[in-house]
Amino acid sequence: MQVLPDKKRIGVHVGTAGGCWTAVQRAVDAGANTFQIFSASPRQWRAAAVKPEDAARMRELRAAHDIGPISIHASYLINLCSQTEAVRANSTLAFRGEVERALALGAENLVLHPGSWKGLTREDGLRLAAQSIERAIDGLDFTSAPDFRILIENTAGAEFSLGSKLEQVAELVDCLRACAPVAVCLDTCHVHVAGYDLVSPEGYAETMQQIGETIGFEAVRVWHCNDAKAAMGSKLDRHEHIGEGTIGAGTFRRLLHDARFASAVFIAETPVEEPGDERRNVMTLRTLSAR
Repeated sequence: MQVLPDKKRIGVHVGTAGGCWTAVQRAVDAGANTFQIFSASPRQWRAAAVKPEDAARMRELRAAHDIGPISIHASYLINLCSQTEAVRANSTLAFRGEVERALALGAENLVLHPGSWKGLTREDGLRLAAQSIERAIDGLDFTSAPDFRILIENTAGAEFSLGSKLEQVAELVDCLRACAPVAVCLDTCHVHVAGYDLVSPEGYAETMQQIGETIGFEAVRVWHCNDAKAAMGSKLDRHEHIGEGTIGAGTFRRLLHDARFASAVFIAETPVEEPGDERRNVMTLRTLSAR
């Protein structure tokens, strides 16, 4: 789906109870014009293929409401750089299923946490992750989905988590460019608790310089917009409502107005504690983007 550059895309992660296509109306109800979903349970290895009628319904509703691009978040079980061969094999098979479902649904983005290299060197973890992704997509035809990208997401800074440093995200993307349609998703909470300063004006400028020098601004297709319950550098991945955490509304206003991310989409993965929380966070982001 072609998105006009002057129409900012702000959305939220929504559920799919009743069928994947129901996510479109949930996004509309939340005031969103983009959204993220799980294409299957994020806690199970196996998943059924997408029903053609469900995919067709989703495409129809997206077109009717001008919703997109859409993102799918891969299962949390996937660990493509595990030291255990059986875990890598299951993860590779599961990730192939994620790609197949994303393509069937017409999703533009598939967000992936590469996994943990605990028990290995970081270099070996990087190599195994790249090899596993290559195996997962072997033989798949992406020519009919030219806008589709696998997005490597940065992580919250756990010691053995691949992607805890911006340099690691950039390295994995560089390893995959020749064989996979790949780009980047950055999570504000993960950036913050990993120790990168987004809050102070000087820190924001320095962090953006690091993003530009490692990943490159053009590679960032999605920002997960999440405030943080924990302190900067804590490595604790605890999301908070926009403007109510240790990141604060000012940082999100600055990010939403940053011309270097004019083509990116902004998706909240904030807590859902009460009815209407999805809409509340989307509207907060919309208000900040308008000021």
